[in-house]
Amino acid sequence: MYRMAERTSGRPIVIVGGGLTGGNAATTLREEGYSGPVVLVSAEPGVPFGRPPLSKTYLRSEEELDGWYVRAASWYAGHDVELRHGAAVAAVDPAAHTVTLDSGEELGYSKVLIATGGRNRRLTVPGADLPGLHYLRTQAECDAIKREAEPGRHAVVVGSGFIGCEVAASLTQLGVQVTVVFPGQIPLDRVLGGQVGGLIGAFHQANGVDLRPGEQVAAFEGAERVKAVVTASGHRIACDFAVAGVGITPSFPAVAVAQQNGILTDELCQTSAPDVYAAGDVANQLHPLFGRVRVEHYNNAEKHGRAAARSMLGSTDPYDYLYTFWSDQYEHKLEYVGHVTEWDEFVVRGSLEEAKLIGFYLVDGVVRAAVGLDRGGDPELDLDGEMAACARLVSARARPAPAALADDGTDLGGLAG
Repeated sequence: MYRMAERTSGRPIVIVGGGLTGGNAATTLREEGYSGPVVLVSAEPGVPFGRPPLSKTYLRSEEELDGWYVRAASWYAGHDVELRHGAAVAAVDPAAHTVTLDSGEELGYSKVLIATGGRNRRLTVPGADLPGLHYLRTQAECDAIKREAEPGRHAVVVGSGFIGCEVAASLTQLGVQVTVVFPGQIPLDRVLGGQVGGLIGAFHQANGVDLRPGEQVAAFEGAERVKAVVTASGHRIACDFAVAGVGITPSFPAVAVAQQNGILTDELCQTSAPDVYAAGDVANQLHPLFGRVRVEHYNNAEKHGRAAARSMLGSTDPYDYLYTFWSDQYEHKLEYVGHVTEWDEFVVRGSLEEAKLIGFYLVDGVVRAAVGLDRGGDPELDLDGEMAACARLVSARARPAPAALADDGTDLGGLAG
């Protein structure tokens, strides 16, 4: 267990943000034996939870969210964590060691963790303020989409990133007719590349989704609510409602720390200001393996919050998580380990034709990331599986021969060296 030196002021550790990162940070502080005061400030109602079901099982009414709670509501009071619902932090003052709530109340802190995540990018075209255009980040926003998703209705989904693709799949499974409008040529090609992105697109088309690549939304039409989407090329797509999944931007209170595409942190989640830490979607972290990165996935949010808590208690272990994420669309499962934004070689093990494969992203011959499609197990749970072997390759900065990576007869575990 790590111990933070007690301050005579008795000021609490304040966690700004009541999402998955903040909830895991609070939990870890208590698990590691910290007995001082902890305050968790959350702009959202309810307790911290994981958001993946909002685009999948909860949206389809197949699962409730309580299984995704970081801890049940009773845990916070039972472990002397003060949970402030419906309160937002307007500013953090590192010099005074205070946070100011939007109500004007000031809270002193010994250390503060900024874990406010991101906010949805909003469309600004004409008609974007009409009812019937939805975004997805919170439970309330998901509930609004669920109320719209009746069989036989028509929805336009704007964007073909993970949120757009997962919402399109879930709505289709609910019997909604879906059209997806997106500026690229292939879904998810910027993250996964054209070959795997093409397979994802084919899955959607096989389930009846109308893909409209190379299209930008120019306007939403309707008298009292959205009735149609008009594209920049002049196409008019009639619809009953629309969902925009066009990414998020990091969102955090005013604070005098170094910033660039989020809040800059080192390997210990520390910002440029003493006693100010950041983690989760909002943190642009210096990673020991990947350099400076900002990651917006569930697994990172969970583990980053835990690492930040340990750092606040005195740990000097760098946050070197390899990053993993997954996506479920229809009956298909995609898993990913590592991090890369550009690569010069993509090696396939398995079959693109059968859409069952592992793909390796190589930079100068080094395995920087791998994707599994309908093949392999969770690299964190299936320690002997193929995706776990891929994680070892990434961690080792392995340079296996591409032919060996592609050969199903070659043991992946032996290629890590």
